[in-house]
Amino acid sequence: MPFYEHVFLSRQDVTAQQVEELSAQYKGVIEQNGGKIVGDPEYWGVKTLTFRIQKNRKAHFAMLRLDAPPAAVEEMERLERISEDVIRFLTVRVEAHEEGPSIMLQKRDRDDRRERERGERRRDREHGSDEGEIPALVGAEAGAGVEP
Repeated sequence: MPFYEHVFLSRQDVTAQQVEELSAQYKGVIEQNGGKIVGDPEYWGVKTLTFRIQKNRKAHFAMLRLDAPPAAVEEMERLERISEDVIRFLTVRVEAHEEGPSIMLQKRDRDDRRERERGERRRDREHGSDEGEIPALVGAEAGAGVEP
């Protein structure tokens, strides 16, 4: 059976849980028609769209990796066209699935890691770290060489 990567966009006013339910529904359609989902469905989160799609400025993004016959993919796409919650979808045939998380999840992990590191540096700066600090001058040293 051929391999596919399928990404769909849902309206922003649906919840993340409803997007997961849509993924489960489409997984059931694929399995009923003799295919299977490779790995877990990936939820990429809510992202801002470059341009409006059906009056929506943001959308929930989700990706499914499929190992299914073309008829199963066509049935899933037919149901997505009918659904009011799905505003756009794209299915791409691939030679083989990549191992590990998609590039979008890797990017999100990298951004989260950077944000944590920035927060740690900011916290160290606010609370004062002993490393690299110059001790303050006190007493006579502070006024040495300065005449009033």
